[in-house]
Amino acid sequence: MQTTTDVRGNEASLLSVLKTLLFFTIMMITLPIGLYFATKAYVFQGSLGYSSNDSFFYAAIVAVVAVHVILALFVYVAWNEGSQQTRVGKQD
Repeated sequence: MQTTTDVRGNEASLLSVLKTLLFFTIMMITLPIGLYFATKAYVFQGSLGYSSNDSFFYAAIVAVVAVHVILALFVYVAWNEGSQQTRVGKQD
């Protein structure tokens, strides 16, 4: 039978997981798109003087790398968050 402290602990854990998921979801949407347009306009066309077609290509590569970095960070954070919860659970 669960006590009220167990239920509150589960709710806090669930809220923490949802906050992490929401943060990484927002990052997954905004960061690659923002980096795509920023690097296309300011870095590849503006600073380096690439043509429009070349800047599309290189900006897309930057966006794909950003997606992979965000995914790797999410896996790292989720892994550490899960290991913290099991350590706390084993101390009981």
